[in-house]
Amino acid sequence: MSAPFGGGPLRIIKADERLREARGIKGVLTGTSGIGKTTQLLTLDPQRTLFLNLEAGELAVQGWPGDEIRIRDWEVARDLAAWIGGANPAMRDDQSYGPGHFARVCAAFGPAGQLDKYDTVFVDSISVASRICLQWCKGQSQAQSDRTGKPDLRATYGLLGQEMIGWLTHLQHTPAKNIWLVGLLDRKLDDFGKPFFSMQIEGSKTGLELPGIVDEVVTLTELRPEKGDPFRAFICTTINDFGLPAKDRSGRLSMIEPAHLGRLMAKIRGPRPDGAARLNFDLPAAATAPNPPTTKGA
Repeated sequence: MSAPFGGGPLRIIKADERLREARGIKGVLTGTSGIGKTTQLLTLDPQRTLFLNLEAGELAVQGWPGDEIRIRDWEVARDLAAWIGGANPAMRDDQSYGPGHFARVCAAFGPAGQLDKYDTVFVDSISVASRICLQWCKGQSQAQSDRTGKPDLRATYGLLGQEMIGWLTHLQHTPAKNIWLVGLLDRKLDDFGKPFFSMQIEGSKTGLELPGIVDEVVTLTELRPEKGDPFRAFICTTINDFGLPAKDRSGRLSMIEPAHLGRLMAKIRGPRPDGAARLNFDLPAAATAPNPPTTKGA
């Protein structure tokens, strides 16, 4: 984990020290199937990027000259997260991501220092990671009913949520590395026939909590203007005109940004807007005051 989250006595981190810290960007890149999410790997520096391939979709980036790790089972995915993120001092030695787990992984994979050459870890995809995790959960004793010994679906999905949130949280605390999680976006209809979008992830817990874990949620989509040809772009802010999932903790992104992940990260690290612009809580002049509340039975 990074220094502020390490063990040892409590200390106050001074403002100048905090401002000098190198912090990675943790984000989710989502979009519908075939929109070009994996291809965004081509916009990143191949010498400084590690590609974690769970989806076997490297045909789209076949000529990319960077390093890759292929993952087919959940235990390897969990070990890689421990190797990349380091030891979590809050965990016991016998728990995942604890000092004991980290030591075992380093003994198997080699010193974690060999990852220092990578600035960015590109994980494709979290949708497949959740399926792999679900299959692993089905074979665990916690997923069996104590009374009948048969599979317990509720326990299985409860374990799935714990495993996925633990995995994502550990990656989120990786010091000084950018972590980008690619996920498939589904278009659905609610009970009233109104369309909405949600990420394709097994279990409801991970999909609900994921936006609160990461710093950025970016949706790659196709926009069709009234005049001109359609084009692809990133939707980056929670308040947007398209009803797409998005989030920006940096305060540096516009609602629509060019579909280039490398340039997007450069803008996130760029000059921050002044405090007055970011902390303007006034209503616009055109806004109307809401109707006064009514009190029944008074």
